[in-house]
Amino acid sequence: MTTAPQPPAVPEVLFVCVHNAGRSQMAAALLAHHGAGRVAVRSAGSAPADSVNPAVVEVMAELGIDVSQAVPTKLLTEDVAASDVVVTMGCGDACPIFPGKRYEDWELPDPAGQGPDAVRPIRDDIDRRVRALLADLLSG
Repeated sequence: MTTAPQPPAVPEVLFVCVHNAGRSQMAAALLAHHGAGRVAVRSAGSAPADSVNPAVVEVMAELGIDVSQAVPTKLLTEDVAASDVVVTMGCGDACPIFPGKRYEDWELPDPAGQGPDAVRPIRDDIDRRVRALLADLLSG
């Protein structure tokens, strides 16, 4: 009896920041957009806010990406365990470490309390990093 070949595993990426209301939401939305189903994406925060930063919603909408319905979620150990890549953004100490996982820490300004003009360069920096991460994940 032969078995059908298994489809290649889809890499799972978790973006983590403190409030899960800005940087990690933008990164997750951008990776989901550019990855187009080739990557599983989640985001979480060590101390999640009540809602996504309005300036983040505005600057993402400029790219045609709607994060207005996104809900900040609490970082769980299970989320880290299920991920192949964990990208932290200013909360590295709060993230559990598991052997064999790929960890990256992206130093980015916090968009909290900032207007759209200050958030756009953060978004663009995240977009460049996300595209590089995606290219790396899909080349391996």
